[in-house]
Amino acid sequence: MRVGIVGLGRMGAALSRQALASGHDVVGYSIDVSEARALEPDGLVPATSLDDLVGQLRPPRVVLLYVPHGPPVHRTVEGLAGLLDPGDIVADGGNSLWTDAEDHHRRLADLGVHFLDIGTSGGISGARHGACFMVGGDAAVFEVVRPLLVDLAVDDRAVIHAGPSGSGHFVKLVHNAIEFGMLQAIAEGVELLVRSGRDLDLPALFDNWNHGSVIRSWLVELMGQALADDPGALHELSSFVEDTGEVKWVVEWASRQDIPAPVVALSQQMLMLYRDGHRAPTTPMAKAVALMRHGFGGHPLQPRGP
Repeated sequence: MRVGIVGLGRMGAALSRQALASGHDVVGYSIDVSEARALEPDGLVPATSLDDLVGQLRPPRVVLLYVPHGPPVHRTVEGLAGLLDPGDIVADGGNSLWTDAEDHHRRLADLGVHFLDIGTSGGISGARHGACFMVGGDAAVFEVVRPLLVDLAVDDRAVIHAGPSGSGHFVKLVHNAIEFGMLQAIAEGVELLVRSGRDLDLPALFDNWNHGSVIRSWLVELMGQALADDPGALHELSSFVEDTGEVKWVVEWASRQDIPAPVVALSQQMLMLYRDGHRAPTTPMAKAVALMRHGFGGHPLQPRGP
């Protein structure tokens, strides 16, 4: 398949490399020209604009979006709306609000252009070596892109048609809500261990837990690996934790539906605290969350201030 990818940052670049390694042709566009140039040695065909990207694709065109949610996605969809033909497909693979996906679906449907919302999980390493995809939109349109997604996924069970428009982004954001709760629980465990007064080998302990224990998981693995790679990280890092805010949408929706979600709500509030420069805790808990988020998503780490 010859596919267009708009947005060549951490996720877009990794997925482009995975697509190229799987034998697909990729035409890529980014407002940061250097991102496209960095992928040219891998075989990516750079585009200088959305118009140029569309012109280099054959109908029915498939264009994947990996740009930040909100206005950047809206602008990109509107830009493509005036360039694509009936039967073409636009798929937003970022963490967008599910109601935005429903709006884009309706907007493009009036033009005969299809829209899919694709929840993408697996972090940067998953994007490069096999991700997980949850897709919302028309089932027949999903089947058109399914072979491509299977090639980008860790296996064929990692690609699911979640339901009609908006479903892919909704289930992905619930997934992220679960993730935030797990991050906070692991981070609290790190805090308890560090402040126990015991001489514990934390990397070895987390490695032990990831072999057969009830809490074994990739997040536990990432936590142990981060501590092994930099034993001083819990002392040297800032307590600031990047938060792009998407889980607030789940918390707000749950509140409107009178659905209690105390763990998710508290984990979101803790992230708000972790990035508050005036009140942020200096304890290992926040730093543990930062280490895990860096491990799977490449979220930047910040050194501890004076």
